[in-house]
Amino acid sequence: MSTLRAVRRLSCVIAAALAVSSCIPMPGSCRQEKIDPNVAVPDSFVVRFETSKGAFDVMARKSWAPIGVDRFYEVVKSGFYDGDRFFRVVKNFVAQFGINGDPKKNDAWKVRCIADEPVKHSNTRGAIAYARGGPGTRSVQLYVNLKDNPKLDTLSGFGFPPIAEVISGMSVVDSLYNGYGEAAPRSGAQYGREGPQQDSIMTEGNAYLLRGWPQLDYVKTARVVREWRR
Repeated sequence: MSTLRAVRRLSCVIAAALAVSSCIPMPGSCRQEKIDPNVAVPDSFVVRFETSKGAFDVMARKSWAPIGVDRFYEVVKSGFYDGDRFFRVVKNFVAQFGINGDPKKNDAWKVRCIADEPVKHSNTRGAIAYARGGPGTRSVQLYVNLKDNPKLDTLSGFGFPPIAEVISGMSVVDSLYNGYGEAAPRSGAQYGREGPQQDSIMTEGNAYLLRGWPQLDYVKTARVVREWRR
């Protein structure tokens, strides 16, 4: 194993143990981009997530993190979250999702990163933020806080700025299947005995998850159902 690969693997293990960082992309691998200025993103909007356990509604607020909220609107409108599994659900911590079941869609989004922003709202229960592997790596992966997690506001010196919060259906989020736990700190996770590897989800999609983690809950659809504009 090369030195770079070994460091990368170690960073993924630390991320799994301490935070909600995504193992892909890593710092330096992103193409920083701005949201299409022709897309008129509302000041706030509600997204309804229909899931295998029921529905929950999320209110996105540009006053919290305008860059992140613009990206959220863009990704939801693209249908990217449809079919996504909640691949990492850690009891009393977070529920993480945002790797598509189609590897081709993951390839299209994985290096499309957005600029960092300050934390303006704490990672309270129900708050939603992007997972990331370091500065400048926010892309499409999200997590929902299952309890107040103030340590995520400043973790690693950059923190995880929330972009939205669950406004109804938090009991649905609480009920998401959490029996698989964290991913193994090595390649080749044991099916059903530990959580799946993010790298493998990226390259194999839902086919990989269905083989070894069939009880994972998932997003059926994510749609903007209400908007507020100035």
